[in-house]
Amino acid sequence: MKEFEVFDLPYLFDDYAELHKVTQGPVGKMLLSKLEPKGIKGLAYWDNGFKVFSSNKPIRKVEDFKGQKMRIQSSKTLEAQIRALSALPQVMAFSEVYQALQTGVVDGTENPPSNLYTQKMHEVQKYVRLSNHGYLGYAVITNKKFWDGLPADTRTQLEQAMIEATKYANDIAQKDNDDAMDAVRKSGKSEVMVPTASEKKDLKKALVKVHAEMESRIGKDLIHEIYKETGFDPAKL
Repeated sequence: MKEFEVFDLPYLFDDYAELHKVTQGPVGKMLLSKLEPKGIKGLAYWDNGFKVFSSNKPIRKVEDFKGQKMRIQSSKTLEAQIRALSALPQVMAFSEVYQALQTGVVDGTENPPSNLYTQKMHEVQKYVRLSNHGYLGYAVITNKKFWDGLPADTRTQLEQAMIEATKYANDIAQKDNDDAMDAVRKSGKSEVMVPTASEKKDLKKALVKVHAEMESRIGKDLIHEIYKETGFDPAKL
């Protein structure tokens, strides 16, 4: 389902309000409906959070990424994102990342702060840049045959419960990320870099070209439908 890689596009969403317009709106529902021919019923999207870059080398400017080996999840879109920074994408299992960072197999990675902190990656990373450049989340799914076999009133109750559970899960995810970032700062292990408006714009300009590059893979119409929902116009960068 290549369309779901749309959520890997860098700087597609500026904040949670824009994100939830999509995940909790018609575009999100349309994407979940594409799972049904495969026997899957999509019920909701749950946030993990917005990602930050970390590295053992400075990453304040776009050119600082050049030549760095950056661990990513398996995704053609994320590979394109890292190459757009003239860095080297390294696909690697999450369980292997700490040791790879510790031993210098890779220089850095990207994670929501909660993942960075709970996996103690900040202990083996000198720099964390609060880039909030990409999104990591989950689709809540169930077996379509099972779902369709439930009584209609039960499905209605479960749908309402899922709405409430989604808000609860997303609120927890946001708090976990905020708390994790505070803990990383207090640890003194990593230097937390907050980009200036100019530095953020430079990174955004470098990465947003990936949107056009991935149109043939993800779908131009889908990407532009999300632009309409969020009001984003890459031509204005």
